[in-house]
Amino acid sequence: MSHQPAVQTQPLKILPAYTHVTSLEGALQDPRCLRVLWLEILFNDQLDLQPILEHPAGREAYQKACRWYTTYRSLIESVIPRAPLPSDAGTIDERDYRTFVEALYFVSPKP
Repeated sequence: MSHQPAVQTQPLKILPAYTHVTSLEGALQDPRCLRVLWLEILFNDQLDLQPILEHPAGREAYQKACRWYTTYRSLIESVIPRAPLPSDAGTIDERDYRTFVEALYFVSPKP
């Protein structure tokens, strides 16, 4: 009888609702997921970042999440608890603001 260790995966918060993809591995292969991966990184501090950072588009999403976190840290922390992301004072594309706010509302605790 073989005994294999259980693989612990952290649940995704944003990607399943936006793209119906339920695994990080699947998300890294799907262009739709890669467009919103930064939101998953931004609002889900339980992710295993190693596979994300090994993927070129994942590194871009991580950098974008860090920039949005730096810009809107107070707002994010007032809505959801999360471990801090590294500071990145680079520019953000304000055209993504509506998507950011919708995702923040989606992950916010409901009364």
